[in-house]
Parts: sequence; structure tokens; C-alpha cells
Amino acid sequence: MIMKLGEMIRELLNLHDMTQKQLAENLSLSPSALGNYIQGSREPDYGTLIRIADYFQVTTDFLLGRRQVSDTSREEALLLHIFRSLTREQQEFYLEQGQIFIRQNRKKGSSVSPPSRQKNKGIS
Repeated sequence: MIMKLGEMIRELLNLHDMTQKQLAENLSLSPSALGNYIQGSREPDYGTLIRIADYFQVTTDFLLGRRQVSDTSREEALLLHIFRSLTREQQEFYLEQGQIFIRQNRKKGSSVSPPSRQKNKGIS
């Protein structure tokens, strides 16, 4: 499923524990303009889309929910975004926690299979 731009912005706001008002101020946008983007009643121009992507350190394709066939799932992309947003110490801790989960799964004898990937053949 491809997320709409507004849903992605809302998810990034939640991830960064920010309000729409804070983001609008940080991007020099009116709160109503940002609200319209999130509600899907208006679309940002290219410059604004790029500013939003740069602010959250993601690509415009990520914001638009576009993935190439070889790209990762939305969840994997969010994990990568979270990882890149952490300090070096936090990244090391994050990796250690992941390794603990892998060892626990092996001990339980469960093999976690990766989710099936559907090829994105177009823009929705």
C-alpha cells in the first residue's frame, strides 16, 4: 500500500514528536498550508516538498510513497530513518537490541521470514 503525502508527514511528525504548528514554523509555512497538505486537499510545490524532505532527512520519493522495485518496504525505510536520526552511541545500542531479538528468535526455534515484497509497477 502506498501512503499518501499527508499520511507520511503525519507519521514523521509523530515519529519526531512534533506538532503541525512546529513544523510549519520551522519551514516558514503557514499552519493552514501545512494542514492542507496533511489533509490532502492541496499539494505542495516542488520547493516546499524538497524542504519537507530535507527537514526530515528523507527523499522526496519516500515522502510521496514511491519505491523502486529494489527499494525496501515502508517499515524498513522508517527503521533506516530512525537509525540515521540517532547519535552514534544510540545507533550502537539499537544494533545490540536487534541482535538480542535475533538470538531470542533462534533460541525459540522460530525463523522469521522476511515479508513478501510486492513490486511497485506504477505511481498511484
